[in-house]
Formats: sequence, C-alpha cells, structure tokens
Amino acid sequence: MRRLGLVLLAIGIVCIIGCTSSGNPEAEDAAIASARAWLALIDNEQYGESWDEAARLFKGAVTKIQWQQTMQALRKPFGKNISRELKSKSYQTSLPGSPDGEYVVIQFKASFENKKSAVETITPMREKDGEWRVSGYYMK
Repeated sequence: MRRLGLVLLAIGIVCIIGCTSSGNPEAEDAAIASARAWLALIDNEQYGESWDEAARLFKGAVTKIQWQQTMQALRKPFGKNISRELKSKSYQTSLPGSPDGEYVVIQFKASFENKKSAVETITPMREKDGEWRVSGYYMK
C-alpha cells in the first residue's frame, strides 16, 4: 500500500518539483473535462471503472484490485464530494520519471462530507489515440 502511494505521488505530482511548461489552453480544457469525468467515477465509488478509464501508464503502476482497495481505504472515508473548484492547471511535455508526452497537472480545491478541505492533484495525459486519460491522482 505504501509503495502504491509513492507510485501515484510520483506520477501525479512530480511536476511540482520541476517541469517544462509551454501552455496549451485547448489541451488544458480537454484534460480538465477528462479529469472531471474521471473524478465523477471516484465520487460515485466506481473505483473499478475509474481504473478502466485511466491511462496505460496508470494501469502499469497499479493493478485494478490494488486501486479498488486503496480507494476503499483512503477515499471512501471522506464521504460525498460537496464541492470541487479548479485551483491550478499546467500543461507539460516532460515529467520526471514519466515518458515525454502531453500532460496537464491539475489541482482542485475540494470539500467532502468528512473532510472539509482537501487538494486533489490529478494528471491526465494525451494517449496515442488522442484521448486524455488520467495518469496520476493524489489527494492531500
């Protein structure tokens, strides 16, 4: 479980340490829409479906069973999502420890039934088929 958290942390927020950014509003908008749809699955406790919809990079880091168990243990206790507001977004083409590509590191300020204030960091990436899929998720 600890290894899983470190993997998701590395994939999801490693960009905060230092990345190149070139800004791309169209990509950011598409990635945010993808992130919101994915988070809706998490909010509805559809953890298996969220894994199914994630990027290949994500699936290579954690099995579906591990993901479901982690979300049951760590996310479910927060309860229903009350609010989620965009805090920041950053288009990136390089993330340490990840293959070069297109990523958007997104942070949402969120509130839940049992956790008044949290920050969700979610990192969609554009995959080879052109679709944006989540490659990392971390909540603090």
